[in-house]
Amino acid sequence: MPFNFLAVIVASLVTLLVGFVWYNPKVFGTIWMQETGMTEEKAKQSNMLKVFGLTIFFSFMMAFIMPSLTIHQMGALGMVGGDSTLAKPSYTAFLADYGDAFRTFKHGALHGFISGIFLALPMIAINGLFEQKSWKYILVNAGYWIVSLAIMGAIICGWQ
Repeated sequence: MPFNFLAVIVASLVTLLVGFVWYNPKVFGTIWMQETGMTEEKAKQSNMLKVFGLTIFFSFMMAFIMPSLTIHQMGALGMVGGDSTLAKPSYTAFLADYGDAFRTFKHGALHGFISGIFLALPMIAINGLFEQKSWKYILVNAGYWIVSLAIMGAIICGWQ
């Protein structure tokens, strides 16, 4: 069960693609702008190279950890210290029996969705509450992360 670095790279781009749709004015962009106080003029003042570059970098960080959240076999790999070449024969036997178990796009999307609900939503909600943001703000941003993590999980888990 080798680490699929290409799947991680592709999953890193998900946040940009989902963001282009999610924050479009015809979807949730207008609500987001109202809730954050963002204006078109203020948005144009951003250093877009910096914003998109760091977005890809941070998305890569999330995608890099997703295999441990979405692929059950990563737990078995962790039990042998992360180096399968040093594992006992029982590890190889286990992977022969269960190496592809739950390795589907659907299962990865489920784990990504759960990660969004139990990680992204609480973090955004806590920050939003202390920043005195509205529930619209919290739900728009959390929804974006829930969808993004579900798609990232699907890619990471399903792409073998």
